[in-house]
Amino acid sequence: MLLTLAWKNTWRNKKRSFIIILSIALGLWGSLLAGAVWMGWGESMVNTAIERDLSNIQIHKKGYTRNKEITNFIPRGFRILKETQHIPGVKAVSGRTLVEAMAASPTSTFGVKIVGIIPAQAKKVTNIHSLLRQGTYFRGRGRNPVIIGKKLADRLGLKLHSKIILSFQGMDGSLNYAACRIVGIYKTNSALFDQSNVFMKQPDLFRLLNSKPAIHEIAVRTESSRIMPKVFDALKTKYPGLAVQTWKELAPEVALISAAMESYTYIFLGLILFALLFGITNTMLMAVMKRVREIGVLIAIGMKRGKVFSMILLETVLLSITGGVAGIVTGGLSIAYFSHTGIDLSAFASGMETFGASTMVHPFLPLDMYIALLVMVVATAILSAVLPAWNAIHIQPSEAIRTY
Repeated sequence: MLLTLAWKNTWRNKKRSFIIILSIALGLWGSLLAGAVWMGWGESMVNTAIERDLSNIQIHKKGYTRNKEITNFIPRGFRILKETQHIPGVKAVSGRTLVEAMAASPTSTFGVKIVGIIPAQAKKVTNIHSLLRQGTYFRGRGRNPVIIGKKLADRLGLKLHSKIILSFQGMDGSLNYAACRIVGIYKTNSALFDQSNVFMKQPDLFRLLNSKPAIHEIAVRTESSRIMPKVFDALKTKYPGLAVQTWKELAPEVALISAAMESYTYIFLGLILFALLFGITNTMLMAVMKRVREIGVLIAIGMKRGKVFSMILLETVLLSITGGVAGIVTGGLSIAYFSHTGIDLSAFASGMETFGASTMVHPFLPLDMYIALLVMVVATAILSAVLPAWNAIHIQPSEAIRTY
């Protein structure tokens, strides 16, 4: 009965109720969409980094990440590469030979990292082959073909089919020079990556190094992010003498930004609800003031003050839940739409490249965040109803009836 009475009371002043519901719905809709964009941006950074070069898991010789000496190869690297491919949950693997070098053109020089790959393997682990803006992905039989980033090409003043001189330390400690032909130019979402990585076929790199075939790094792509922990544990157990790391350990800054996006979303939603709390409280106080005589009569005819308190509380909660559900539903529909179509942020491409994020963001929010938001809305409604309900139960019936 009290619930029915509270629901009817909320619609006695339709204009006031509509304003409260609309303000809550709009506030939640905007904050949900903004939070989803942040979450999508964070997820975009993670996916882009994994697909570009990080992969889900990497294997190195212990100490390699601290001391990237050219001689720090993975012992029995190619054997481990084959074994890793057969571990349940592994989608693809790629062995890499990494060499610090200087890239030179007739006009400039710049420090780079040569990444020796088997193209057929690398295509299954990274997406560099799909990011080529010019040229091909190691087609043909030219001598010392390389693929470089557009940023590096612009910095050195080079074009497709130009020659680039790479200088690096050989296995015997001597300084080696190699004239290479640019067969492809790629462009990712990270300007830093584009200017720092030169891709070369492993056989060519081994020949230039005067080295036997060996690899410094094994990149592992798992079938899904959910299965990554199981694959990681399996690799850790199988190769205790090697450094097995997930992308979160290899790029903690990316993991931190991704985790921070969820925290920012909750903080933003909290601020919106905090602002709405004052608006709802003020509106309900005004409603109680206009109903002093009515509340006084209810108390006079025997309605307990506790029920009066509950009635005002229920009215506020019902209004807030109605607005909250409307905001969550419209926000969810908007997120679903933009998640499918994406939001083009190419106008901010230069800034996005600094963070290595895609210019096309697909917003999303996990289901638990919708549930948490609904709980937050109810909590906000209860808090905002306390003061108006407290004022209502302190109304004196005789004074209310006589004065109002």
